[in-house]
Amino acid sequence: MPVATPMEARPIIADRAEFVDALRLLRKGHVLVKVSEAAGGCVLDGGRVFHSYDTLKRYGLIDEFDNPQGFANASYYRLTPRGREFADRACSAWRRRPVWQRLAVRFTG
Repeated sequence: MPVATPMEARPIIADRAEFVDALRLLRKGHVLVKVSEAAGGCVLDGGRVFHSYDTLKRYGLIDEFDNPQGFANASYYRLTPRGREFADRACSAWRRRPVWQRLAVRFTG
């Protein structure tokens, strides 16, 4: 029977490629929309975000903002100033990686 893993032992970033993709889109001014608590309940530029929302929120990289033109039951998020600085560094580091490493991360998470 598998032993439950404590929160501290779990990876901080469950899917690194999704995380970098989310940062890249948020840096461009796209908005993350949270419509439910279920996995995949967040959307960013038309694609579902399955793993990155919790990490982005927990580390203060995104913050909710009021969108009076949005849907009543949806929450809208954009990068914080801290998130923008982090996204700049992370996206730059990602681009410096060789293509084969970026592909490996996409396949392994």
